[in-house]
Amino acid sequence: MSTALGLLEFNTVPVAVAATDEMLKAAEVELVLGSPVCPGKYITIIQGEVANVTTAIRRGTAAGGVFVADGHVIANISEEVPPALSGVGGAERLEALGVIETVAAVAAVLAGDLVVKSAQVRLMEIRLARGLGGKGLVFFTGELGSVEAAGRAARDRLGQEGNLVSSVVIARPHPALVRALSA
Repeated sequence: MSTALGLLEFNTVPVAVAATDEMLKAAEVELVLGSPVCPGKYITIIQGEVANVTTAIRRGTAAGGVFVADGHVIANISEEVPPALSGVGGAERLEALGVIETVAAVAAVLAGDLVVKSAQVRLMEIRLARGLGGKGLVFFTGELGSVEAAGRAARDRLGQEGNLVSSVVIARPHPALVRALSA
């Protein structure tokens, strides 16, 4: 059995709350996050078996209708993704730092999963929408070549979907910057 993460981003809170309730009633899934985010959006993240998550996301998409801004089902989710949603932070010194900014918050979760599955990197944080105008940010670290490869893989996929704002790779970031990002 495969674990999946399901993500829906809504453009209005009341419809999102009702759609989230329908998702939870439609299949056996765990609510990881259900929260309003700026500007007036709502994000729902669920976890469970792939078939159950797919069923719940379909139900939530139908219930949300035109108010669904973005959505994904990520099968075989990397075990690094859920802790990164809590911003577990990084180390004092890093060989390289990758930063990806996404158009939609839930696309950042997809980007985080993509980077850890495409190269030997470690997620530092996936930041969703709050204080970002509804966008998402992914911070990851590792050896320079791995961070570059992971960033390229995520940029390619997100760019095809229209979800990429920008991205950078910083070799040997200054310790003060790393501390500021971890705070």
